[in-house]
Amino acid sequence: MHETIDSMFKRIDSCTDALTQVLEAAQLGGRLSASISVRAPWGLRFGHVERLAGFHVVSRGACWLLCEGDDTPVRLEPGDLVLLPHGTAHVLCDDPASEPIDLHAYAANIAPGQTLALPDGSGPECALLCGSYSLSLDGRYPLLHGLPRLIHLRAEQIAEGALAATVRMLEAEAARGAPGSSLVIDRLVDLLFVHALRTWLAIQADGASESWFGALADPVVGPALQAVHADPTFNWTVETLARVVGLSRAPFARRFRSAVGEPPLSYITRWRMAVAAGFLEQGERAARVAGRVGYDDEFAFAKAFKRVRGISPGEHRRRYAGASVGA
Repeated sequence: MHETIDSMFKRIDSCTDALTQVLEAAQLGGRLSASISVRAPWGLRFGHVERLAGFHVVSRGACWLLCEGDDTPVRLEPGDLVLLPHGTAHVLCDDPASEPIDLHAYAANIAPGQTLALPDGSGPECALLCGSYSLSLDGRYPLLHGLPRLIHLRAEQIAEGALAATVRMLEAEAARGAPGSSLVIDRLVDLLFVHALRTWLAIQADGASESWFGALADPVVGPALQAVHADPTFNWTVETLARVVGLSRAPFARRFRSAVGEPPLSYITRWRMAVAAGFLEQGERAARVAGRVGYDDEFAFAKAFKRVRGISPGEHRRRYAGASVGA
């Protein structure tokens, strides 16, 4: 008897899923903002920035985090990671009583690769990695729906697995500064965002996370989202989506809205307009884009696009692609 070994070739780079598409539509761009080392007493204020999400990793030492509008400080220990999906203003400090400086104003003119001395003392040291993610200029971000202002992952919760490995590689790359580090760091910061959300979702109690990210893991809503993203041109209705997941219309609609934050048809329209925006930014004409997102009538497409995105398809195309296509 000869054992049969099946040979195979599978492209994994072409497996585009709903999360990948939403990340691309949101134009999530990761970059390492700073590697910080300070000694007590110290305090750093990070102001709210529109369309920017951020994170901090405590490499050494410990500190406190105070979110704007919340009087309860959060203690961060070595190895902890915090993610601020909505760019909430906050302060990091050695002690809640320490007077913080405005980090943006203090370091506004520092160039990439340069080092800046921060006001600190001679007490215990704290080392941090701080990163940020830029989001697209317009539109809503389904990825952020339902996420809290602050996600705090303790060291013991990320001690193993992909997130821990990503953090270790990021710390090593930031310290090494080898050729190509800028590109590697950008990719690692993007990976950290996805792995942090996956880890946070995995430790939530059942039903505790009513978020878009959590909806992907829902046995009913997840397949419906994947179906919409796999074929946004299909004439989806609440009934056809409900049939995809084997549920009747009304229960499906309620469950979808609870998980995603809006009714199924509203989500479908908004996602089609996000896809359309990408085509327009590449210089495609509105008449062609309309058909590529499931509209037979260019006028109906233009009306829907303006309602969702706030500007006409032509204006959007000129704003983003005019320079490259000569429009």
